[in-house]
Amino acid sequence: METTHRLFVGDSRDLTAVADDSVELVVTSPPYPMIEMWDDLFTDLDPDVSSALDAGDGQAAFDAMHAQLDRVWDELERVLVDGGIACINVGDATRSLEDSFRVYPNHARVTEAFEERGFDPLPDVLWRKPANSAAKFMGSGMIPPNAYVTLEHEYVLIFRNGGDRRSFEPGADRRYEAAYFWEERNRWFTDVWTEVRGELQDLENVPEDVRERSGAYPLEIPYRLISMYSTYGDTVLDPFWGTGTTSLAAICAGRNSVGYELEDGFLDVFDERVAEIGSLSRDIGRTRLERHREFVEQRRRDGDDLSYEAANYDVPVMTKMESEILFREAEEVRETDAGYRVEHVPLEESK
Repeated sequence: METTHRLFVGDSRDLTAVADDSVELVVTSPPYPMIEMWDDLFTDLDPDVSSALDAGDGQAAFDAMHAQLDRVWDELERVLVDGGIACINVGDATRSLEDSFRVYPNHARVTEAFEERGFDPLPDVLWRKPANSAAKFMGSGMIPPNAYVTLEHEYVLIFRNGGDRRSFEPGADRRYEAAYFWEERNRWFTDVWTEVRGELQDLENVPEDVRERSGAYPLEIPYRLISMYSTYGDTVLDPFWGTGTTSLAAICAGRNSVGYELEDGFLDVFDERVAEIGSLSRDIGRTRLERHREFVEQRRRDGDDLSYEAANYDVPVMTKMESEILFREAEEVRETDAGYRVEHVPLEESK
């Protein structure tokens, strides 16, 4: 099985290289309005942002920043197939302007924007990001009432394009081979992910201004979302590609990907990361198998036998829908003019 991974340096407000109805899944983490590290980016897109910030008008700056993101959401509506899913990782922002401190609810504004474009909101996910400080408040210390809780979570907002779910031919191999284990479903499809943590990125060879713009999320998040909401053969788009974490996850999951990024310095970082994709994809698949074996052993200790056998691995499974599960590993990576082609082979059990 071969997958393609196309990378474009360009403005995601105009996804000209992506055809209508050609993407099954979007997984992305956009720059968050009202977070200072992205002020310059939004100002470059709309000088009114800078004017509003200088004037201390936080609401006007917030609205102007989201107006630029809205143009990307317009493009997502165009390129996503009917029933396709968009997963938007976003955090709220806290900020003081003109001595006024408040929260700016990015997640609510993004939800409103997608609803206006005919997307159906689905249940979202909260994941807890690491906090650098042991202090769990901001403000006036130990006396009420002028302290505020810290923001230690982000949202994965999930939307379906149009009202209908995607349909497949009965018994479609690309869907059943992409199944997840019963216990993975129970862990992944909960609305709070407490075991997923943020991670620092190795960006030592990237210019300082590019490092400051990086907000990459941990690989576990896009990998889960791709496994949850797409099948083999699907294409995953990230219009805010950054260091390419979504494309790495897509390769490990055996899906195609498309990435758009304004800063070409990030492509060099991705070249280094993709060099290890063979071992990474293999480790992820084998870790999932090993965790499943641990689950099986625990069930047996509890006196429960699983009812079905996996066709491709020497493990029992809970349900018939899991029996065709088949992981893929990246065997060969070839660079192309537009990105990469990856040859995948079925993952073998570790010897």
